[in-house]
Amino acid sequence: MKVWIEWKYKTAKNLVTTLTSEVMSAKQALLLANDFLKTGRTKEVVFYDEQHTMWTKKEFEKLLEEIVEEPNDIEVFFDGGYDVDTKQAGIGVVIYYTRNNQNFRIRENVFIDQLGSNNEAEYAAFWQAVLRLEELGVHNMPVQFKGDSQVVLNQLSGEWPCFEDEFNVWLDRIEEKVKQLGIRPTYTPISRKENKEADQLASQALQGTMVSSHLNLSE
Repeated sequence: MKVWIEWKYKTAKNLVTTLTSEVMSAKQALLLANDFLKTGRTKEVVFYDEQHTMWTKKEFEKLLEEIVEEPNDIEVFFDGGYDVDTKQAGIGVVIYYTRNNQNFRIRENVFIDQLGSNNEAEYAAFWQAVLRLEELGVHNMPVQFKGDSQVVLNQLSGEWPCFEDEFNVWLDRIEEKVKQLGIRPTYTPISRKENKEADQLASQALQGTMVSSHLNLSE
């Protein structure tokens, strides 16, 4: 879970100013807020998530206690590869998340036959990622989705219109499932280099090399 904090600070001359931090992990934000309060000059601290939901310190501490055993700090990378000649696709999904203060990573790919385009393969990869989140038990959580497909991310966010019927089928399916799970999505376009894990998985699927792993990175 990524958040930022806002606090009121009183100077030695009793001037009060409102300050805002950069975005950071929930754990780091709570530690920082406690340090500020220890100075005696910070009188009020509030926390905001990426959907601009606000919590008081007491509410935020309770929230963290409730979600510690659930998947949180979820970051999803997706990619689709497509062979125009064979109409075959490979999709790759990488999910990073935290549970019980330990870090995990899921890596998997899928081979799909008879899709219509590379963009459709990207949609299929995103759909696979959402299904994997459902299997993981993700509910009512913010999730950051990252990929190098401008089309998929901008159409899902509503920035770009979608005129293709085949894409609208994927859009409707994804939006319905995201709403059902209570996922609060953030869509972040990244470069292909930044998306190399998911890209490699998609390429491996097209080559017939299947991957499915779920690792505890804290061990």
